[in-house]
Amino acid sequence: MPADHPLATLAQHVQPAPMPVQPSPMLCTLVAAPFDDPAWIFEPKYDGLRLLARFDGRDLTLLSRHAASQNFQFPDVVAVLRDSLTRPVILDGEVVCLDEHGRSSFQSLQQRFHLTDAREVERRMQQHPAYFYVFDLLYVDSYDVMKLPLKARKALLLEVIPWSDRIRRTEYERAKGQVLWQRACREGAEGIIGKHRDSPYVQERSPWWVKIKCVGRQEFVIGGFTDPQRSRVGLGALLIGYYSDDGKRLIYAGKVGTGYTHEVLLDLRARLDKLRQRASPFDAGDPPHEPQIHWVRPQLVAEIAFGEWTQHGRLRQPRFEGLRTDKTPYECRRGRPTTGTQPVVFHDDGRAQGREAGTHIIDHPPTTAEPGKTPMALDAYRAKRAFEQTPEPPPTPVPTAPREGHRPIFVVQEHHASRLHYDFRLEAEGVLKSWAVPKAPSMDPAQKRLAIHVKTTRSPMRHSRVRFRRDSTGPGR
Repeated sequence: MPADHPLATLAQHVQPAPMPVQPSPMLCTLVAAPFDDPAWIFEPKYDGLRLLARFDGRDLTLLSRHAASQNFQFPDVVAVLRDSLTRPVILDGEVVCLDEHGRSSFQSLQQRFHLTDAREVERRMQQHPAYFYVFDLLYVDSYDVMKLPLKARKALLLEVIPWSDRIRRTEYERAKGQVLWQRACREGAEGIIGKHRDSPYVQERSPWWVKIKCVGRQEFVIGGFTDPQRSRVGLGALLIGYYSDDGKRLIYAGKVGTGYTHEVLLDLRARLDKLRQRASPFDAGDPPHEPQIHWVRPQLVAEIAFGEWTQHGRLRQPRFEGLRTDKTPYECRRGRPTTGTQPVVFHDDGRAQGREAGTHIIDHPPTTAEPGKTPMALDAYRAKRAFEQTPEPPPTPVPTAPREGHRPIFVVQEHHASRLHYDFRLEAEGVLKSWAVPKAPSMDPAQKRLAIHVKTTRSPMRHSRVRFRRDSTGPGR
């Protein structure tokens, strides 16, 4: 290897290998809240289309998450990459279109990635130019660099990529995730991405990379629509849902009646009319049955922004953002933030050791009661307490689905510790929080009581919705 080669100082860690034909992107794990850690970097979360750019020295191909070519949809990105790249590479990045404020806009992007007519592609390309924000490197020259740590791959990117206005480097900040997240939320962005600086590049979802969102946002399957009312055209609202973890049931999540332009309403109606069917595709008993509802085959995926989930599993304040042609319906599962705190150990092939299928554990807690301290796991907490000697109930799993007639309640219980006090306890999303209330609670809402946050413990369990456990042993409820 020549001494001036960008990989010269890393040659002992890199092995020559054939270029992958259909590489897969590394995916993020959703976590509940931002955090600070010098071992992590934080990047903006673009409102765009994730693509891998594969250049073998002659041909340039833009590949979606499912290895489908996007060259037809983004010829401007293909042209600028082909003209700029001087060595074989595989790049990971996001194709975005910008709004009038220079922010990534999914609504602008969706004007481009579903087109099938070449003349329309050319016209939209002039109206909505695309930019490629690059943030990682999988392959360069004849070397597979996916096993290198992220900090080394970032350094290589600076050497091997000719940056320009259309090929842009993704800026990042080290350690300060909370500041970047707050800034992103103030500016109306979707959120941020956190990445461990020592992370290898694994071609699957990984706890080494996390996403922290400002608002709820994910993909849902369209299962029906309602007729338009008054002066509205196309449709009134979409009926959307997500698949159960076993992929067998389409679970109803609510109606979406906002976020549409006049053109989008007409386009959606034309697409949905071709998919109409008589029976509801949703799980029995979930969706409403009204005369103006039309059912469709669950083939279209929509990006939906929303305020939060209700306790009954419906979306609050949902808003249509656009169709996603890069996602399949069966990928649409309800996103739940992980709260694990166990460290991750990776094998040489980049796969996590000791991780159960379907679970995601990160090696730094996204939230802590005290900076630098890891909250105690519920199993460890349970082992330290003698529950037969105190009226405090032990932490136990709670149902993930509401029982008929069950209403969530808060629990305040008498706690006989070194000094008599009362505990306010709340368990949500696998996190048990506790506040000490020195004075006995009052049934008069005008009487205020001081509550001091004393404990945050975590469970490896993840609950689909907030549940409050009723204390059957302690007095003072």
